[in-house]
Amino acid sequence: MPYDVTRTTLDGMTHIPPPAEELRLLDAELWRLDAHRAQLLTRRAWLVTTLQKPHKPHMSQKPQSAPALVAPPRPETSAPSVQNLLLLLGGVLLTIAAMVFTLVSWGHLGITGRALVLGAVTLAALAGPAVLLKRGLRSTAESVAGLAAALTVLDAYALHQAALAGVDGTGYAAVATAVLAGVWAAYGLLPVTAGMRLPLPAALVAAQLPLLLWAVTADAGPYGVTAALLVTAGADTAVALRTTALSPRVVAAVGAYGTGAGGVLAAGWLSWTAAGPSAAARAAALLLLAAAIALGAAWRSQDEKRAVGLAVASGLIAVGAIGGAARPALPEVWTVPVHLACGFALLAAVRGGVLPDAVRHGLAWASGAVQALAVLWTLPVLAVALLGPAGWATRAWTGAPSDSRAAVTVDVPWPPHATTAPLVLTAVATVLVLTVRDATWRPRALTGALGLAWATAAILPAVLELPYGVGLLVQGFVIAAAVGAAGAVRRAAAASAPAPAPAPAPAPAPAPAPAPAPAPEGTTAGVPTPFTPEVTPPQPTAPTTDVHHFLPAELTALVLALVSSLSLASLSLATQTATLTVLSALTALCAAASWQSRLTPVTAPAALVHAAALACATGAAAGWPAAHTALLVLVVPAVAALLAARLGGSSATVPVEAAGAAAGLLAVTLALTDLPLLALVLALCAVITAGTAVRPDRRPLGYAATALFVLATWVRLATWDVGAPEAYTLPVTVPALLIGVLRRRRDPQASSWTAYGPGLAATLVPSLVAAWSDTHWTRPLLLGGAALLVTLLGARHHLRAPLLLGGSALTLLALHELAPYLVQMTGMLPRWVPFALAGLLLLALGATYEQHIRDVRRVREVLDRMN
Repeated sequence: MPYDVTRTTLDGMTHIPPPAEELRLLDAELWRLDAHRAQLLTRRAWLVTTLQKPHKPHMSQKPQSAPALVAPPRPETSAPSVQNLLLLLGGVLLTIAAMVFTLVSWGHLGITGRALVLGAVTLAALAGPAVLLKRGLRSTAESVAGLAAALTVLDAYALHQAALAGVDGTGYAAVATAVLAGVWAAYGLLPVTAGMRLPLPAALVAAQLPLLLWAVTADAGPYGVTAALLVTAGADTAVALRTTALSPRVVAAVGAYGTGAGGVLAAGWLSWTAAGPSAAARAAALLLLAAAIALGAAWRSQDEKRAVGLAVASGLIAVGAIGGAARPALPEVWTVPVHLACGFALLAAVRGGVLPDAVRHGLAWASGAVQALAVLWTLPVLAVALLGPAGWATRAWTGAPSDSRAAVTVDVPWPPHATTAPLVLTAVATVLVLTVRDATWRPRALTGALGLAWATAAILPAVLELPYGVGLLVQGFVIAAAVGAAGAVRRAAAASAPAPAPAPAPAPAPAPAPAPAPAPEGTTAGVPTPFTPEVTPPQPTAPTTDVHHFLPAELTALVLALVSSLSLASLSLATQTATLTVLSALTALCAAASWQSRLTPVTAPAALVHAAALACATGAAAGWPAAHTALLVLVVPAVAALLAARLGGSSATVPVEAAGAAAGLLAVTLALTDLPLLALVLALCAVITAGTAVRPDRRPLGYAATALFVLATWVRLATWDVGAPEAYTLPVTVPALLIGVLRRRRDPQASSWTAYGPGLAATLVPSLVAAWSDTHWTRPLLLGGAALLVTLLGARHHLRAPLLLGGSALTLLALHELAPYLVQMTGMLPRWVPFALAGLLLLALGATYEQHIRDVRRVREVLDRMN
């Protein structure tokens, strides 16, 4: 640019904006054009819609002859669907026509005509798909191929009926299906027809029958038929694994599952019904063949879930094969252990690294299923060992049984072949402990092993027929071991838990930020930094000592201990000495275990329950009546109340109180036969409940204590043959009124009906009813005085409930006392007097009402004048 150009000349030249400004201008112009284009498109759509709607011509316009534009109807079926449906219907109709021609109209033609017609039609049907495929009519070719398949079947039938009628039908069907399978397989593999979907599946369907029909023809027996099914399943499996086309693979898979399932079921039935080692060995060979087919399919399968399922089936079939082969040679009592040993053998294959992971997982699941079935077989024995002693409840202290098995089979039979049940349980528990090493499954396996060990110890005395006393000792040791195991589990969990991380040191206070420099003149001040509140890092909390949640193994051990204790208590009912000894030992064991706070929510209530049972047994042993035994049982609620007060807010408080309440209810039930003792028991229960209500968190129990005191009083009065209702109602009224006074002091806004109504009504109503039927003057006089006093107190303190209740009672009582005189006076007066009095009363009421209306009108007039 020349130096002599002045600044004024530069300002007058065309302004060229910088790139950023020019880009902004272009974007704004493009946005304006887009908005205008959208407006035009909206207008165009409205115009098109308006033109398509039929409209009436204007009066000044002539009607147009051209019809209005109407949208074409939407098709409901696509063209390919219509095409496939038509081809399917055409093929079905042609097949039906060929069947009718072959089966019905066959006799109208001679042998030459028959051969020529069927041969010509079949050859045309076989040649048609090739021509159609060259022209691109694939669906039509598939339909014609289906017709050709049906015609080949009809050709085979016609050949048998015309020329080979003397040949056995089953054998001919075996050969015919084999030939058809080969023909259709070759037809589907031809270069011209290789792309068709129907020939190969049709060949596979025909291939399912030759071996089975041949076995039936050859009279091979159930073993030969089963072998034919399994060989066919193996061939289908090989085809399904090697074929890549979808339709043949699906047909082969369906055939493999169908024939394989039939062969396995037949082989399993043969193994179960085998009468000797030879038959069992042949059935086992068939089952092993099926297992090998399933294992090979699992090994070659690319789908992991399918491989796992096939491996599970293979493992179970192999276990059934080996166990079934050994069953005839061994006593029946060893049937389950042998199968269990075969299930354990599957774990050896799992441990090796030769098999794929999916197969190994499937075999592991198969082994687990065998073990679960074996444990399930022992459940009847365990049920008899645990529930059988309940039969002693109706035979208490009738004498010790001969052995432990007789002790548990009082009312139920002993399961057959149960001698090896402890061996099965021990073996499964050992395998769980030794083989499961995964961190997730290890705790579950140990819990399961604990339950199996407990079940073994529970059934062992009955299985071995140990003496009765020895069986009791074994059960006692089992309970002690279960309680000890629960404590050991918690201690082990606490020892393995990581120590809490130390609290982080407090971060140093940030230095004060320097004051911002003043902004230069003519510039904008800097933007201040956003305020961020100070966040205090969470402090680690110390682990709580009160246990509210049990570990799975710990809870399992406690539940097993409780179940065993109930079974042992029932088992000890055979003799008096055993009952007292066992209940004392169980009470002491549970009480000792309650010193550990983590076990208290379970063991403390159990100790109270056993103590109540011990009290009942002690009273029965001493020859006391049931009502006197109730006093001994009341020791348990008293101890429960003291223990609950000591526990405070622990999670064991509610279970302990529930056990104490149950023991108190038992004491009341025992005392029902003796009313004086029942009153004493109720009073003692009231004392215990009142002592519990002293605690701040149990104040509502004061109502229950009051109710128990009242019940005790009523029972005592009934014992003394007291018939006066006031003797029963005053013990309710006095505490209720005291409670009402206390409530009104705390809440002066409380209604008198809520505070005093129930207490007053509890005495006034029964006494008033009794006074109306009482012929003496004492009760009406006392009741009238009490009602007058209540009325005066209500008037003095402006309380509605005492005023109305007392006044109503006094009025009714006065009417009752004056009733004879009123009746006498009514008889002395003329009959017109009541009507006259009623008329005077009505006139007085009407005059009073009119006077009130007049006063209201005067007030309204005064107000109107003021306005």
